[in-house]
Amino acid sequence: QVQLVESGGGSVQAGGSLRLSCVASENTYSACFMGWFREAAGEEREGVARIDSDGSTRYDDSVKGRFTISKDNAKNTLYLQMNNLKPEDTAMYSCAAAFGNCRRLLNYNYWGQGTQVTVSS
Repeated sequence: QVQLVESGGGSVQAGGSLRLSCVASENTYSACFMGWFREAAGEEREGVARIDSDGSTRYDDSVKGRFTISKDNAKNTLYLQMNNLKPEDTAMYSCAAAFGNCRRLLNYNYWGQGTQVTVSS
């Protein structure tokens, strides 16, 4: 069972920055892919960013150019650098990972508990 623990959330004003961290109990080098999701109050969870095992990344259009996903395999840590934050970025942010047979895995199979990000105008 892989454990994922997020940190780095908080309250900031619009235009500010935060860096979220997600520490995994397994070596992130072996993750098929990892990502960040967010869920705002009353809304469905949405994918924010994803990083594959080859280092390729993809982002939701709403965060392109502002957020950067990265991974430090030596520290077993996934990051999300969030710049130029907007009030609409307010949400619970969770990290997720896919560990296992990468040829078969299509979905994330491990999730963290989340860390709250609140952006005020």
